[in-house]
Amino acid sequence: MTAPLHFADAREADDLAAFLARLLHYDRAAAVRLQAGSGALAVFGRPPSFEVLAIRTAALLDDTPLDVTVSAGQLLDEIAESEGKAILPEPVTGPPWAGVLPPRGGWREVPGLPRVAGLRGSVTAAVGEFRARAGGLPEERRTRAERDRIGREIWSRTIGATGLPLRAVHAAQSLGFLPPHEVPVALLATGSWLRLRTPYGSIAVRTGAAGTGLTVTAVQRPG
Repeated sequence: MTAPLHFADAREADDLAAFLARLLHYDRAAAVRLQAGSGALAVFGRPPSFEVLAIRTAALLDDTPLDVTVSAGQLLDEIAESEGKAILPEPVTGPPWAGVLPPRGGWREVPGLPRVAGLRGSVTAAVGEFRARAGGLPEERRTRAERDRIGREIWSRTIGATGLPLRAVHAAQSLGFLPPHEVPVALLATGSWLRLRTPYGSIAVRTGAAGTGLTVTAVQRPG
C-alpha cells in the first residue's frame, strides 16, 4: 500500500477536494493522474466537455516520489480535510490522455493575455452568443449536431493573438481557477502546448502538431 498523502496545510486538502468535485461534475467516472516529488503534488484531470488538461497543485509534508492514476471519485472520498491527509485508492488503468502530459520545463511567457475581468467577460459573451444562436435555430435544425457545431465554432476562437482557445478560459472559469476578483494570470508556451496559469490552477491545451514538445510517460496499471 502507498503511504497516505500528508498535506502541508489543511486548506490544501480542502482545495484539492473542491477541484475533484468540479471534475466529477463533468465526468462521474473521471480519473486523475497524480505526480509527487520534492514536497509538491500535481493532479491532472481532463474534463471531457472542454478538451483540455486541468492541473491542480498542492504542497506536501514529505518528498516521497509518486506517479499513479486513480479514480477521482475514490480519491475525493479518501480526503480527510480536517486532518490534512488523503489515503490513496488503488490504481486504475489510465485513460489515453494520462500518458501524454505537458512538459515540466521550457515554458516561456506569452504576452497579450487580458486580466481576469476581461477573460471572464469573454466567456460570458460567448455563452450569451451560443444561447442566442442555438435558441434562434429553426425547428428542423434544432439538433444536437447543430448545437455542437455552433459550440465548436465559438469555443475554438482564440483570445486575441495569443493562440489560446476560448474553451481553455471557459474550463478555467468552470473549474474555479478564475475567481470573480482580480488575481495574477499568465499564459505560458512550450512546443505545441499553451498553459493558462492562475494561483488556483492551470489549464493546458495542445495547439500544434502532435508529437511536438510532448512528455510521454508510463501510466501505472493495476496488478
